[in-house]
Amino acid sequence: MTSKTITRVELADAIVREVGLTRQESGDILDTMLDMIGRSLEQESEVKLSRFGNFVVRKKSARAGRNPKTGVEAKISARRVVTFKPSPMLKDKVEDSH
Repeated sequence: MTSKTITRVELADAIVREVGLTRQESGDILDTMLDMIGRSLEQESEVKLSRFGNFVVRKKSARAGRNPKTGVEAKISARRVVTFKPSPMLKDKVEDSH
């Protein structure tokens, strides 16, 4: 199975093809959207995109971990992580693509 990474530039180019905006306009729209998502997550707001999914910031407590190679215990500090939960529609699309 080969994997393909879609870049920001490729997303902007798709906007140019689908909507007919200029490359500059589509890049600006995409950058603005990504900035808004990032700022919302920084403020620990949930981001819901219909037909796509939800981005949520979760708080993880400090805990003891273990280095898998050496078995030595290590402290894992508390942190915030971004999680993504796909919508049922996106799940169906991914499943049907096989």
